[in-house]
Amino acid sequence: MLQSSTLKFLKDLKKNNNKPWFDAHRKQYEEAKNDFEKFIQSVLDKHSKNDIDLKELTAKKCLFRINRDVRFSKDKSPYKTNFGASMDKGGKKSGLAGYYFHLEPGKSFLGGGIWMPQPDTLKKVRQEIDYCYDEFKKIISNKKFKAIYGDLYAGEDIKLSKVPQGFEKDNPAADYLKFKSWLVLADITDSTLTSKELLTKTVNAFYLMQPFIKFLNRPLE
Repeated sequence: MLQSSTLKFLKDLKKNNNKPWFDAHRKQYEEAKNDFEKFIQSVLDKHSKNDIDLKELTAKKCLFRINRDVRFSKDKSPYKTNFGASMDKGGKKSGLAGYYFHLEPGKSFLGGGIWMPQPDTLKKVRQEIDYCYDEFKKIISNKKFKAIYGDLYAGEDIKLSKVPQGFEKDNPAADYLKFKSWLVLADITDSTLTSKELLTKTVNAFYLMQPFIKFLNRPLE
């Protein structure tokens, strides 16, 4: 579970997203960050027993910085109003598919997959889906998997309008070949975040996601 004070810090930060306020509340930030890091380490400790690819990871290597990159953004707010952790084989910069936890009051979720891969990686994943479509379909159609994640995330700009070059229009896997990212997401309520069930629910959700992650990474390793 996470502490209610961690959620409160993020809510307060959203209302006071400026450096003077942040500097005055740095102690609360450190406490909130340490709380989140401790939770992610607990997830790794448990889930790495299922997925040994995560054995070498530590929470510290999975967390994202709270500072925003504002160089190319109209929004100059200096800080993110969330904590995020990406748990991928080889670390969050490996380019491989992995698991993700997003902590943001009212907007928290867990999920995973591969986000906007480079062209060569994109091609390999599409080929794997094409060659092994029956296996891919079986994974994402699993009843327990769908009960948590539903369908693949299909947000704005995540899919092509047409089947990519090199694949027939009537390819059975055509709809999934159009994707530019392959992701699944599951929302988490604020009450769940601070409950004793959080760790178990997270690890169980990642366990059901594991075949999906392994499938995406297979052509990349």
